[in-house]
Amino acid sequence: MRGLESMRGFVKRALEKISKLDSEQIEQLLQAVAEENERLAVVLDSMNDGVLVTDEEHRLQLVNKAAERLVPLVPGRVIGERHIWDSVADPDIARFTREILSNDDAVSDREFALDHGGVTRILSCSILPLVQEGRIRGNVLQLVDISEKRSREARLRRAESLASLTTLAAGVAHEIKNPLGSIGIHAQLIEKALADLKGENTGTVRSYLEVIGEEIERLNRIVVDFLFAVRPMDTHLENGDLNQLVEDLLAFVQYEMEEAGIEVIRDLDSDLPELKLDARYFKQALLNILKNAIHAMPEGGVLRISTQTRGDEALLRVSDNGVGMSEELVGKIFEPYFTTRDFGSGIGLTLVYKVVKEHLGDISVISREGLGSTFTITLPVPQREQHLITWEGSTEQ
Repeated sequence: MRGLESMRGFVKRALEKISKLDSEQIEQLLQAVAEENERLAVVLDSMNDGVLVTDEEHRLQLVNKAAERLVPLVPGRVIGERHIWDSVADPDIARFTREILSNDDAVSDREFALDHGGVTRILSCSILPLVQEGRIRGNVLQLVDISEKRSREARLRRAESLASLTTLAAGVAHEIKNPLGSIGIHAQLIEKALADLKGENTGTVRSYLEVIGEEIERLNRIVVDFLFAVRPMDTHLENGDLNQLVEDLLAFVQYEMEEAGIEVIRDLDSDLPELKLDARYFKQALLNILKNAIHAMPEGGVLRISTQTRGDEALLRVSDNGVGMSEELVGKIFEPYFTTRDFGSGIGLTLVYKVVKEHLGDISVISREGLGSTFTITLPVPQREQHLITWEGSTEQ
């Protein structure tokens, strides 16, 4: 800051005497100003945080490289010609900047989720006034990528939730399973006893027993899911064809999709390499995601499922155009016990998260209310083994 203040003082004094300066002194002054501007530009472009500066009319005047990387800008010339909200391509951030700047407000740490090549990026946006000599000369939009921070926080919450799930469910599930088995056996005995009885009420009693049997089965499935969630997974990762696994699973749920009025669109990368997969567990995880998509489209809709390779990663995306979720819900869906369904166990997506982690992958979600959701699973592509070339010749001269 002292260097900047010194330069400002130097330039101000030089401008006061500019009529007395010769051409060589003016050239030296311009050279010093150019060097200082270059230094400031290097500093701005070296920052990890994005910076966008506007003038008093909210027209964009400066954008550093981090801002260009973090937030999409509309194509064409934007510097000095467009308002900042007309220069930013993301509609949510554009609407945010227009609302704040139009009301001459300032705001700190407003968070936005952006889709960046299938990966969710969380940006913290702050708008601050640009003050010079006690007068507002414009505004600064600061963008900070907090994706990794939020990801670490989410992983910590999930780890804590899974730890509590392990402690609670391991004991409770066994305690529930035993009386459930006993209830089921006695319900069967009652049904056999009814077969030997005659009377008008036997049919009604049988219908009651059917309900009891269905509820016992449902509770058993919940208990099995809880046990599955808390026990260590015995995964066996072998080379597998992800596209074929997707096709097999889609064939399995085809009838259910048709009954629900859901159109399935495939976009599977034919050049996708083999991945290390445990087909049994991964199919179950993907089935849970598809079930969620069906539940999110009660009136029917479109399900898109795609695969692609990106560097040393393979991406699997499942998108629906259903009811979508709020940002608050998106942050909780992988946590144990959390569900939006009336009869859900709240661990379906927890199991998905656990299976993906067992495959050394990651999963993210982008969702907007009324527009649908996209689940993206990222899996590592196995690296080919490198073999040394053997030399069979002689080393003698």
